[in-house]
Amino acid sequence: MTTSTIDPATDTGFFGHPKGLLICFTTEMWERFSFYGMKYLLLLYLTKYHLFSDVNGLEVLGSYAALVYAMPVIGGLLADRYLGMRKAVVFGGTLLVLGHFGMAFEGKQATVVNGSVVRDDDALQIFYFSLALIVIGVGFLKPNISTIVGQLYAKDDPRRDSGFTIFYMGINLGAFTATLLCGYLGETYGWGYGFGAAGIGMCIGLCSFLYGQKHLHGHAEPKDPALLRQKSIIGLSREMTIYLCSLGGVVVAWKMLQFHGAVGTLLNSLSVAVLIGMTWFITVKCNAEERSRMIVLAVLILSTVVFWALFEQSAASMTLYADRVLNRNLLGVELTASQFGAMNSLFIFMCAPLFAWLWTALARRGLEPSTPVKFALGIGQAGLGFGALVLGANAPDESGRVFAYWMVLAYLLHTTGELCLSPVGLSAVTKLAVPSVVGVMMGAWFLATAYSEFVAVKLSQIAAIETVDGSVTDIAAALASYTNLFTSLLWVGLGAAAFMLVISPLLKKMMRGIH
Repeated sequence: MTTSTIDPATDTGFFGHPKGLLICFTTEMWERFSFYGMKYLLLLYLTKYHLFSDVNGLEVLGSYAALVYAMPVIGGLLADRYLGMRKAVVFGGTLLVLGHFGMAFEGKQATVVNGSVVRDDDALQIFYFSLALIVIGVGFLKPNISTIVGQLYAKDDPRRDSGFTIFYMGINLGAFTATLLCGYLGETYGWGYGFGAAGIGMCIGLCSFLYGQKHLHGHAEPKDPALLRQKSIIGLSREMTIYLCSLGGVVVAWKMLQFHGAVGTLLNSLSVAVLIGMTWFITVKCNAEERSRMIVLAVLILSTVVFWALFEQSAASMTLYADRVLNRNLLGVELTASQFGAMNSLFIFMCAPLFAWLWTALARRGLEPSTPVKFALGIGQAGLGFGALVLGANAPDESGRVFAYWMVLAYLLHTTGELCLSPVGLSAVTKLAVPSVVGVMMGAWFLATAYSEFVAVKLSQIAAIETVDGSVTDIAAALASYTNLFTSLLWVGLGAAAFMLVISPLLKKMMRGIH
């Protein structure tokens, strides 16, 4: 692709930032629109349309979510070494468009015949293949669009931090609007409308990215185009070989999504390998100061599995809870179950500036909590979110359903917990890891996130409920089952937070001056 003739120094106009930021902003906004547009519909679609049991539906959700969070590690490496960000984003975006439009094909609704569920197996194969396209597509697009944003600024450009802030607002804007719109369309007019709207959003995002290439000033191009043209061992160019192998990855993901034990085995194997490798490196290759910091980083990474396993109940048990036992009337408006997922983005809009001010104000007074304490606060608030739902179960309405404002409070606590933990997490990796293994430790961070998705659905399965045609027949029994689960999650969160608080002085000391 030809290099842009536009002068980067004068190519501004998006709130004083490079116009390339607008391109990345809109691309990521629409990608997140497509992702979240289908995320909160997925489990409801499986249990209410294809009549999956709670256990089986949650297994599909867990396998999909785990693979989605694992694949960006590979996509980022391929883009860095071979493709460049532009080619990776375009390829990933194309797979996403195909995947989301494939999801819009519903097939025939499942029926119960003589006590057995009869499903449209051909439609389900299209569904699984579409999910696999999305898994690989996210792997190529997600890590690289963020990298392009960083390339738009010089390292000493004072606009860099505010540019990323604007970019991340695009993520939440896409998530917020998608959850409201796609959730409404999918549950009100038909699942295909919700999934189709997500596909249209991704198509707009891809077109925006292609149209705005001149404003990226070649920053997203391959480092060595000649390397891509070299022949691989199969006789094709390296570029075509990468695309072909990635399509093979789609087929592998297609099969893995149908055999959920394979995903669990893969995650367990990778986790054991990473732990063994990390232990060896810390023991053999690190000096005393490096070893101390790496141990702290390992503890922080492991603690995130607890947080995200609690937080990601939102698309699992909390969505089923909203569908089955929640009075969804909020301020006179009847929301769909999936629309409650928009609360997370809404509260990020409202609370992120407050937290940014709070940490800065505390830092000026020497009172800003250390990273381990922030992690403890995040995990504790995730647990308290379930405490809100437990309290709500003790005061249901006349029909036995829980009032919606308890779910709103749960999302508020989960979001404030996220703001305590998530923003400092990736920064902790870069600050605490030995420079030679920063990439490996970043991969370990994302692997922990993927593993937590798998753990999240295993926890949700504790409250699995038998349904008739996708609906519960005994609201009181369903509420009791969810309340038992949420009570356990409350104590898990508080217990893990207390443990982190107790060891935080030791961890802070082991960080050797790094805050």
